[in-house]
Amino acid sequence: MNEPTTRASDAERYRVVAMLEKHAAAGRLTLDEYTERVDRALACRTHGDLAEVTADLPEPEPEEPPAAAGDDNRHLLWAFLAAALVLVLLGVVLGLAR
Repeated sequence: MNEPTTRASDAERYRVVAMLEKHAAAGRLTLDEYTERVDRALACRTHGDLAEVTADLPEPEPEEPPAAAGDDNRHLLWAFLAAALVLVLLGVVLGLAR
């Protein structure tokens, strides 16, 4: 985060809440601790205040790159092309049968 005395934005507070949610899901925080820290994070005014809320928690692990989503889209594209080819072939066959 920036300078400890700089005012925190709503977006920064909600980022900390999302981080707390991940730590709770990983079992590092109980539900009571999570609730208490979320309340504190939403009441924070400065970056220093926000840093105190997560000071005893490890840094979040980097997110996986969204390459897997591209693979899903590629499979959908191939499925669509295969279906379109079947429809074209069916149209040709039916057209020739008349």
